[in-house]
Formats: sequence, C-alpha cells, structure tokens
Amino acid sequence: MYKYFYFICFFLCTINAGYGQQSDSMPAIPAMRQLHHEYIIRSWEAIRTNTAKLVPVSDDEQRKVDRILFELRSFIERSELIDNNGKYTWLRGVNDILTGYINNSTVNRPAPTSIVKLLETYQTAMQKQLKGESIAPLMQFLDLESAGLFAENIGLLKNIGIVEVKDSIVVKQCVRNPDRILPILVKSPGTASAESLIIQAAFRNPEELYSYAAAPNSLGKKIQSVNHPFVKIVAQLALTSTGRMYFPFLDQLYTGKLKMDSITRFVGNDTSSGYYSLLVKTRIDYASRMQAGDTPMAAKVLSAKLKSKGIELYINEINALHDENNPAVRFKIISRLSPQELYYLAVTGEEELYTSSYVNGVYPRIFSGMKIPRADSILKWVNYDYYKKFIKIAAAYNKLDDFLAKMDKQDAEKLMKGFVNGLEKTNSLEDAVDVADSYASIYNPSLKKLMLNQVRAELNRCTEINNKRGKVIYELLETIFSSLEPNSKIDLSAKLGIMPVYELPNQFLKDESNGRVVMQQFFYGDKDGMVIFNAFLNRFRNPNWKITKKSQWVEVSSRKGVPITIFANLPLDETEDLDTQSQDSLIAYLNEQQLHPSVVIHRGHSYYLNQTVHKMPSSAKLVLLGSCGGYQRLNEVLQIAPGAHIISSKQIGTGVINQGLINVISEDIRLGKNLKWPNLWNNLAVRFSGSAREKFDDYVPPHKNLGAIFITAFQSSMQQEF
Repeated sequence: MYKYFYFICFFLCTINAGYGQQSDSMPAIPAMRQLHHEYIIRSWEAIRTNTAKLVPVSDDEQRKVDRILFELRSFIERSELIDNNGKYTWLRGVNDILTGYINNSTVNRPAPTSIVKLLETYQTAMQKQLKGESIAPLMQFLDLESAGLFAENIGLLKNIGIVEVKDSIVVKQCVRNPDRILPILVKSPGTASAESLIIQAAFRNPEELYSYAAAPNSLGKKIQSVNHPFVKIVAQLALTSTGRMYFPFLDQLYTGKLKMDSITRFVGNDTSSGYYSLLVKTRIDYASRMQAGDTPMAAKVLSAKLKSKGIELYINEINALHDENNPAVRFKIISRLSPQELYYLAVTGEEELYTSSYVNGVYPRIFSGMKIPRADSILKWVNYDYYKKFIKIAAAYNKLDDFLAKMDKQDAEKLMKGFVNGLEKTNSLEDAVDVADSYASIYNPSLKKLMLNQVRAELNRCTEINNKRGKVIYELLETIFSSLEPNSKIDLSAKLGIMPVYELPNQFLKDESNGRVVMQQFFYGDKDGMVIFNAFLNRFRNPNWKITKKSQWVEVSSRKGVPITIFANLPLDETEDLDTQSQDSLIAYLNEQQLHPSVVIHRGHSYYLNQTVHKMPSSAKLVLLGSCGGYQRLNEVLQIAPGAHIISSKQIGTGVINQGLINVISEDIRLGKNLKWPNLWNNLAVRFSGSAREKFDDYVPPHKNLGAIFITAFQSSMQQEF
C-alpha cells in the first residue's frame, strides 16, 4: 500500500515537473487529492496514445491540451474561491469531460467537437460558474453529445443557466432528427422551446401531431395549448372521432379555401360520392400548386385517402360483379362519376382494377361522360396529374393508341415526348420501365419513331451533362427499342450482358443436384378452378407422362426424355380456404425435399394473382401469369426472381391459351429443346383463330417484355459499374 502511494507521488511529481517547464510549477497537491489528478492524467493518456482507438490527436493539439489541463488543475488547487470539497468536485468534473469525450467518440456523429475546443469551453464554463454567470451561451459552440457532457457535469449542475442548457440540447436533438421532434419532446414536454418545435413538427408531419395531440399526457396538453392556427386545427381534430376524415383537406382548411362545415356534411356519410368528389377536386387543386413549385400540406394523406376510398366505394364492387354480363348492372355504381373522378379511379386503383373493370368500365366511361371526347381535355382538367401513370395503364391494356387518337397529332407527340423526358430525375425506375413497356404496346409507326428519336435526344442530353444514371437509362432504352426495328440485327443478350432474351436454355431449367426440371402450378378452388385443373390432367394422360395423386396435390412426371415433374396443388374449396392450405402443403413439401421450381405457372383469375406472386419461389426461371392483367405484375415478379422470363397477358387470360402454352413448353423441355421464343410464338399463333387468336395476341412473350428486359439490364449494368 505504502509502495503504491509513494509511486503515485513520484509519478505526479515527474508529470508536474514537465508542466512546470511550460509555465509556473504545479502547486503542492495534498495526498488526499493526488488520486483525482492521476485520473485526469490517465484519461488524457488514453486519448493521447489513442488507446481508446479515437480520431488521432495531432502534436499541436496535444501541446494545447497539455497546457489547458495543467492550467485547470493548477487553478483548481490554487484558487481561494474553491473550498476543499469544491476542489474534489472540479477535478472530477475535468475528468468527466475527458472520459465523456472518449465515450462520445465511439458514436458515429456529424462534426464532433475537438478535444481542444471541448476543454477550452470547459475552462470558460468553470469561470462563469464561479462568477455566478450562465453557461448557456457556450452551448452554441458544441455538438449535441458534447453539450450533454456539460449538462451532466458535476461542477456545473447548479449553474443558473442549466435549464437553458438542457433546452438547447433538446433543440440540438431535434435539429439532428427533424422527423423525431415529437418522440423527443415526449421526454421533455416542458422545455422552453417546446412550442416552436411543435409548430415545426406540425408542418413536417401533421398526422403524427394528430396522434400526439390526442394523448392524455403532458405533451398532448402542451400541443393543445399552442396558439398557432395550424396546430390548433390539428389539435381540435384530434379530439374528435372523425378527425382523420378531415385530414386530406388540411391545407385547404389552413388557407381558408374550405370551411369545416363544407366537409362535415360528407363526413357523417363518407360512403357517399360527395366525399370522393371533394377528394378529387382537392387533388386537382393540389396538382396545380405542385406544378408551380408549391407543396400542399398532407398531400400524401390526400393521395392515400383518394386511393382507399376509390377502392372501397367503387372498385371493389365492379370487380365483384365480374361475372355480370350486363354492363349497366355491373358498372351502375360508377355511372354518375365525372370524367375526372373516373380518371383518378384508374390512376390510383390500377393495382386493384380487374382488366374487364378498366377496359369495359372505367376507361370508356371517361369519354362517354364528355360532351366532346378528347383525351387532351381530360388531362387539362386534372392539370396533367399522374399523366405518365395514365399513359402506362392505357398501354398495358392496349388502349394507348385509342387514347392518343383522341387528340390532335401535335398534342399527342408533345405528350409522348414529355412521357420520355427526364427519366433520370426520379429515385426509382418506375417511369423508365413504364416507357419501355408502353413502347411495346404502340402500333402506330410514327409514334414509335417519335419515342425512339426522343430517347436518343435525351441520351445526347445526359451525355453532354455527364449524368451517368441518365446515360445508362437512355442507352438501355435506345438499344432495346432499336432491337425491335424490322431490319435490326441487335442481339440483346450480348449487347446488354444479360441472360439470353430470345431463348431459354433447357439446361438452365434443370436442378443442379439431380438434373430434373421442377414445374409448379398454382390452382384455385372457385367454380372455374376444377374445370381447368381437369383439363390440365387430361392433357397429360398419355404414355409420355405419369400422374401420381396425393392428398393435397398431384405430381405429373415424364416417363421419357428429360426428367420433369409438374407439381400442382388441388383446387379445393376456396370458401373454406382449402385451396390455400393445399398450396401451402405443397410448398412445404418442396422445401423439405429441396426441390426448386424453375417454371412457375399461375392458373386462376386475376384476383388470385396477388397470392401466387407472394408465394412464388425465387428459383423461378420461367413464369407464366395465366390470368387477366398479369402484365401489370412484371416488376413484382422480377423482384422475387430476378432475370426470370415472363409470359403474361395485357388483357384477358384464357384457359385454352394457357393450356396450349403449357403443352408446348413442357413438351419442348421433355424433348431436350431450348425454348426459342420467336419460333415457339410463331408456331403457337397459327394454332389459334377467331376470338382465341385475338386473345393470344394480347399475350406478351419474354422477348417482348421490354420492361422486364430493361430492369434486368439496368441491374446488370449497375453491378458492372460498381
């Protein structure tokens, strides 16, 4: 014990002698406080030698810190303003700053305060504390974590400005995390800046403010007390049971364009068309403002409500009546909607609309409700809101040529140029994919040429400004579009560096472990499900195939040629969810046996397609979406199975065509042939006639799925780039 004590004394004297070379010598340190000085020295040594693996301290910074620490320790020991207990407190305070710096430096934070600045600020803070002055003004020079050290420092706890210091820390937290202002204020609702922060939070996220304003806690009460017109509106709504119904109109309420009463009459009966009409009118007004650079409050809330109400009030009903042959009965619910309301029904509900609901219902009624059915008129009425999405939907359902024909030629050309322009400016590929898909749906040669020329013009623009993302997007589109020219000899697979586009190698479909091709079909238990299931089995009742029935599925295996097994779940009663159970049992079996389907086929109506896509295995190399509107789901399929070849219909999927495709594909695979899409497609086309041929023409083969090809090529290009 004594040896240790004498060692400390010797060590401190040595250090003190070093400091003495810089300025006055360190005063004699009583034995009772020598250990506190040693703590400071140890902490600084850890920082100086980078024992804690911090940001290295330069030689110049080391000299400055040596000087500051010497001055602090010397001042504490010499000062007559500090009693013995105070000296312990301040020495501990100095060490707490050093250890706090070590702890904070392990946090990934922007612009941390340097150790020199931190100690200089602490020197000043000590002087202000001893003079009875506030240290709050000093916080503006510190980052959040460093300011926190001062708020908790034992030497500064009784500073007259400590409340203001803590308030500044809350403000710093909110500045760093502007999307978490209210969660931060929950812990400090009484902070002096609470009101200004609440106002800021209100404009950033009114919905979040609504939730907090209704809470029976201190922050909720504080929000209710804020005297700001916008906060008062939200706070008032939060205390009502129907408050969220007013939310889409917050901007209109705040600016005085709408009064509460004008909304209230619809809120009590929100299933009426009046509420939906008001949503549409407000969205059209917002679209005009957004084009002028304004950002209406709660615009996203309005869009979400517009979509949900459209689905709830109209789309669900016309979809449910898909078996009704009388259009007047099926589409009665939308018969009184204006062209603008029908337009928004299409662009916000595209993922829910059945093909027949759009093609036979919504689309034609947009124009039948106009005195002069012009496409440019409807676009002007909605301020060109969502116009790119509308073009994409029209193209997906083979209605784009019809839509463009309803306006003057020069207006159609201008519209399509705008459709192609600026694709690099968005954060997603959605617009670029829409352009690629739409090109494949245009049959007017002059419009196809216009789009190709505009793509080339945009490629030149992006090249001139050296926009790499834009160059990649437009180079891919230019290559893909050019490959469809009659005399083109472009090999997309070689040119784009992706898997073969025009054919799918037989070997590519085989399981690496056993050489077997595994196919999986999804059937559903509605009244049509059993019919197409039996038709499927009848096709394979021949010497080349063997059918094995299980309790939940069937297995159809080849007896000759390439080993193939087609697994298909039984289309059991959908009303009791038995078809879903049979699918899940089959999927569990395939996983257990480590069987990876390379061919996946959806056999069912479009309203079942979502379930198939969600259950689809990532091992799929070929996907047949044999239902209406399968073309709309390409992006989702590629997210699950990147690079997969996809066959889908833009309009009505039929059992005859689906079975014809399955017959040819399964037989070519069994015979060891590669699936050469142009030849296979041409051979299939001659087998259909009349209405069947028309429906077959709406099916898109893999080599013409331009959106899918674009996504695959873009991902490949980005991987090569980085």
